[in-house]
Amino acid sequence: MRITIAAALIAALPIAAQAQDRPQIYPTRDVAVTYRVSGQGQGQGAEMTMQWLAAQRLMRMTMPGGVGYMVADHQNQRGFMVMEAMRTIMDVPMQQAASIQREMQNANFTRGGTEKIAGNDCTVWRYQGQSQSGEACITADGVMLRAQGSSQGQQGQMEAVRVAYGTQDPAQFQRPQGYQTMQMPQGMPQGMGVPRQAAPR
Repeated sequence: MRITIAAALIAALPIAAQAQDRPQIYPTRDVAVTYRVSGQGQGQGAEMTMQWLAAQRLMRMTMPGGVGYMVADHQNQRGFMVMEAMRTIMDVPMQQAASIQREMQNANFTRGGTEKIAGNDCTVWRYQGQSQSGEACITADGVMLRAQGSSQGQQGQMEAVRVAYGTQDPAQFQRPQGYQTMQMPQGMPQGMGVPRQAAPR
């Protein structure tokens, strides 16, 4: 369940300021993207899927290995993680993600060239913050197709292998019924397992 924070570095981090030549971060239409992820704790072939319910700014991320999924509600600044085998739900604190957002708002962005990834065009954006740096390739409608970077000694990267635009089922973004709710274990860093894409606005 350890998704390297740096591996999902830009995928859904909502950068509030769109001025000064910054990328569009939230997808503007429903989409499901499957990424190949590598980094600390991840094999070279690990895959995860992120679905976006664009109008509600909801993101669902299916963990590599099918162990569960996480839903981030950007509008209401909350999220939860579902562990299927244990049939449990754990609310995810967003404090760390919020601090990441504040840093990224002050980061320096540089527009690079263009690439085609998984059949879609994207623009490369390089960024430099106080404790993190890297680059991402993002489409004009806000879909992250590739990201790589480093943060707090961790390095990771992710690249889209499949992109499917189309209406997403709202039921997949709701808390499942009949699951036990558990608290985040003591000593676990707040925001652990929260990808950059899950940082609330």
